[in-house]
Amino acid sequence: MNINRLLIGIFLIGSMASCSISDFEDNYTDPSKVAETTVGKQFTGMIYSNRLYVLPGYRDYFVVNRITSSRYSQAIGWVNGENQYVPGSAAVGERWDVYYDFMAQYRELQKVYEDLIDTDKENNRLFVIAATTYFYDRTQQMVDLYGDIPWSEAGMLSTKEGDYPNSYPSYDNAEDIYTKMLDDLAAFADELPNLEVKDAIKGVFKTQDLVNRGDINLWVKYINSLRLRMLTRVSGNSAFSTRANTEIAEILSNPSDYPLVDDNDSNILFKIHSLGTLMGVNQFRNGLESWNGNIAGKAIVDHMVINQDPRLPYVFEPGEKADGEYIGLDPLMNPTDQNAAIETLRLSIYNRSTVSRNQYFPGVIVTAAEVHLMAAEYYLKEGQDAMAKSHYEEAIKQSIGFYEYLRSITNNTIAAAPVVPTEESINTYLEMEQVSWDAATSVDEKLTLIAEQKWLHYNVVQPNENWTEIRRLKKLDLDFWVDNSNQQSTPPSRWMYPGSEQTYNTDNYAKVQGEDKLTNNIFWDVN
Repeated sequence: MNINRLLIGIFLIGSMASCSISDFEDNYTDPSKVAETTVGKQFTGMIYSNRLYVLPGYRDYFVVNRITSSRYSQAIGWVNGENQYVPGSAAVGERWDVYYDFMAQYRELQKVYEDLIDTDKENNRLFVIAATTYFYDRTQQMVDLYGDIPWSEAGMLSTKEGDYPNSYPSYDNAEDIYTKMLDDLAAFADELPNLEVKDAIKGVFKTQDLVNRGDINLWVKYINSLRLRMLTRVSGNSAFSTRANTEIAEILSNPSDYPLVDDNDSNILFKIHSLGTLMGVNQFRNGLESWNGNIAGKAIVDHMVINQDPRLPYVFEPGEKADGEYIGLDPLMNPTDQNAAIETLRLSIYNRSTVSRNQYFPGVIVTAAEVHLMAAEYYLKEGQDAMAKSHYEEAIKQSIGFYEYLRSITNNTIAAAPVVPTEESINTYLEMEQVSWDAATSVDEKLTLIAEQKWLHYNVVQPNENWTEIRRLKKLDLDFWVDNSNQQSTPPSRWMYPGSEQTYNTDNYAKVQGEDKLTNNIFWDVN
């Protein structure tokens, strides 16, 4: 990685609710100029540094997701072109650099914490658990994109007091990273509910916590839900299958000890409480809508229309000249015809009032719908069909409620307000899904239904989770235009490392260069 990018800011001052972006930047200073910092301030600084890759930021959506995950999942429609299945260098470099800048912030927190006396370490343990959980969440996404990454030795430039020659990190094995994260999260799940936290520390934590606003119970649910996600992800790999089954069973059978995000009230969301405090007000709009990045894909729109999905008018809006009809862009059309279809203004787009122009749109981290779908998958594979079906239906209910919530918080009315789905219409949709479930004659067929609901729920809101689950499950029958101009003629299995690794981390990159191929599967991708 480019070590020069690892210089880090230290701290933020004051209540987050009253700060503007310029206030943050003014206080986000060079560590060489800072006299004092705290673990709590480092915790806030770490989250803030990565905010526009959790909140729907412009560069994440336009530079990265628009040409990668959102296409590979066909959540969006786009005009076919040469080399479209090779992740561009700008997208790859952006994701890589942002993560390692973020990691450097986490390492600084660790450094500050290790310098404390034992009593102060006890008082600041809450911050370390929360910070590490959040760091592991971001790390999982990186591993799911690249596989092996520099990790245990990375981000140490400050810790090593600017010793550049000894700061170039080696690559950690992806399985080892997952193992370490799962071990720590399991320990946190037992430790945090029983952690004695002084009232004074709780007060500071509430001020410094940008994600859950000091709600320790939500952090406990976050930890267990992240464990469930990671365990589900590795469950098909023979080296992890026994552990995954054992720990998932323990989590699901002990909700009092291991509470999960099981309803929309406990969703883990990085919320915008005051406009202009954490991101520019048009970040999502420009990121999603620029260059027709919000055009709906044909497969996802057709699925929702055919099945009378109550979420349809919340997620999409008809094209300007479509007379209320929902139409997605066909990925198999030639580019000339695709451009012509776009120019008719009949294609559906992502609902601007619910999604891209909703200036209160949160950073979506964990939702109840995805947790219930993971539970449904586990019970299905364990032969407990009734439990699987129950969680499957609950996931759909929670997902519908989630999109109603997103629309309820918007400050934009450019798209007509959807007709709120009645209990009858929701029940009609659920009955159709129940019929499909009961008609499915195999685990694979029912797993396909679960995969489809994940796809519908994630869409462009959680693009990385969407593409990752599509790769893992391989149950969606998505047709892609074949790019005969490139050896990578269909979507890849992983991303390649950025060119900066070959330039700056040369010796360590050389050890993984042979595996740096778009066709190599991530270790959990065994189907």
